[in-house]
Amino acid sequence: MPNFFGKTLTRDETLQRMGRLSQVTGVELLTYGDGVERGVRCLEFRTGTGFIFKVLLDRCMDVGHCEYRGMPLSWHSPTGFVGPWYFNAAEEGGLGGFMRGFTGMFMTCGFDHILFMAEDDASWAHYPPRRSAHYPLHGVAHHLPARLTAYGHRWEGDRCVLFAEGEVTQAQVFGEHLKLTRRYEAVVGESRFRMRDVIENAGYYDTPHMYLYHINVGWPALDAGSEYVAPIRRTLWMTDSVLEQRVSYRRLVAPQRNFVEQVYEHELAADADGRVPLGVLNRALNEERGFGVAVEWQRDQFPHAFEWQNFAAGQYAIGLEPSTNHVMGRKMAREEGTLIMLAPGETREYELSIGALDGLAELDAFAASVRSLAPLLEVDIPTPTEHWGAHG
Repeated sequence: MPNFFGKTLTRDETLQRMGRLSQVTGVELLTYGDGVERGVRCLEFRTGTGFIFKVLLDRCMDVGHCEYRGMPLSWHSPTGFVGPWYFNAAEEGGLGGFMRGFTGMFMTCGFDHILFMAEDDASWAHYPPRRSAHYPLHGVAHHLPARLTAYGHRWEGDRCVLFAEGEVTQAQVFGEHLKLTRRYEAVVGESRFRMRDVIENAGYYDTPHMYLYHINVGWPALDAGSEYVAPIRRTLWMTDSVLEQRVSYRRLVAPQRNFVEQVYEHELAADADGRVPLGVLNRALNEERGFGVAVEWQRDQFPHAFEWQNFAAGQYAIGLEPSTNHVMGRKMAREEGTLIMLAPGETREYELSIGALDGLAELDAFAASVRSLAPLLEVDIPTPTEHWGAHG
């Protein structure tokens, strides 16, 4: 049953107290009207607990803003939620387009390429003039508009579920035809959302597939003294900037001028149901309470995980990134035979959950559940077990 402001109500008791459910909860279709966001459609979800998240329909149905009782979970970079009509995948050799719209609770990377720019064989498309393909940073899916197919709420007895579903297509002639069907659900009275993705090869070529969620947490969950909590078995790799700056993977620091991004690849453990829980916890938000962000995904769907630290002043964020492939990207995937090739009609499913942690008791319980799967590495700067060199 929904719990509003500490009061638990049945469906009938809820509906007796308001003419429309939108008085306290619901899903509303809106459009931004100014600046670089002008024209971008979004769905605003409100679960009735103070938990609000906005799904950017014109940016792959990714979540832009997310907050709990006025405290943001999500990171907002200086770029704003730039409309897809400004996206130039080829800018700066494939680097600049992503960076000019890099922001929000998470960005979907794929559907056929993730991580750094790459050139790869394109013979799978059987089009002789295109012998190879050039891929920009994190692909192009994150700036593709969705076709909205359904949204609203439904009652399941005394339980009310908010939902939305849509489709995003990435296609070209003599190339890929990949379709994403994405569904969000959030239970009224809870402070989290769940997302389920189905990627389908809707074409007739065996087509490459790579996938990653770039989940971005900002202040106030991230601050000096916050913790990165994850069930780490071992750290496989890290950027040279870690050794140069000596910033811990787990003890997070305040914004710094001229900070150089740090990236770790961790091997994570899962619970009995295959779920990987991790989060960013701030126990010192103020004298009375803690605040945090909890993230969960399925390890068999995302066997690899990165921690992105961008503690630069004015761009302060930490990224929690589940991935289908190692951090070295397409070249390594091709060489080791792990580049996924989807047959015509083949599908892959992915699930993600993001929610708020409110108060020290919730933070401690979450940290204990994570540590029950694997203890945190005791050192601040772990020794990587692999030596793969630079990004590929």
